[in-house]
Amino acid sequence: PDVGGSYLLARAPGRLGVYLGTCAARMGPADAILAGFADVFVAQADWPALIARLCRCDGEDAVAAALRPVAAPPPAGRLAPLRPEIDRLFGGADLRAIWRALAEDTPFAAAARAELAAVSPLSAACTVAMLRRLGPLPELSTALRQEYRFAHRAQEHADFLEGIRAVVIDKDRTPRWRHPSPDAVTEAEVAAMLAPLGDQEWTGEEAP
Repeated sequence: PDVGGSYLLARAPGRLGVYLGTCAARMGPADAILAGFADVFVAQADWPALIARLCRCDGEDAVAAALRPVAAPPPAGRLAPLRPEIDRLFGGADLRAIWRALAEDTPFAAAARAELAAVSPLSAACTVAMLRRLGPLPELSTALRQEYRFAHRAQEHADFLEGIRAVVIDKDRTPRWRHPSPDAVTEAEVAAMLAPLGDQEWTGEEAP
């Protein structure tokens, strides 16, 4: 997660944020609302009417009033029924514990294990650590600072360049991550990626 993504993931109910952040799972409209990434659903057929109303808006109250007539119940999502299983399987304190829990013999566990096996183990482990440090009531500045620390070190010490090679340059979709599996990342490696940057630490002054 970057550009404040960890802030939103940390605020998601239960362990949804950990699941979404480590498995790169896609969200439908209802899922996005449940996880706190969206507020309302507007069907595509109603977009022209909404745009016309928004063009006449002046202030936050007017925007809310413009949304009200076109906001609709979203199509059923997939995450709400999975909440108990997600909370149980992704409740571990680190990526190793989550990886072990996903050995459970259920369709969701098998699918999530396959998703997790495809992503960078170091990135996933750092995501779990970021969200654990932020807690359910995170501060945006803290989230951005952690993300900046990871991004600052990503090209040299993480899998960022290999991911670009596999997806953008060679397009072979077979990245060779630095770690062979999610349970191979150590806490020391995670701590090193998220450690303070000294005089290069992000202070927030560059933010708009």
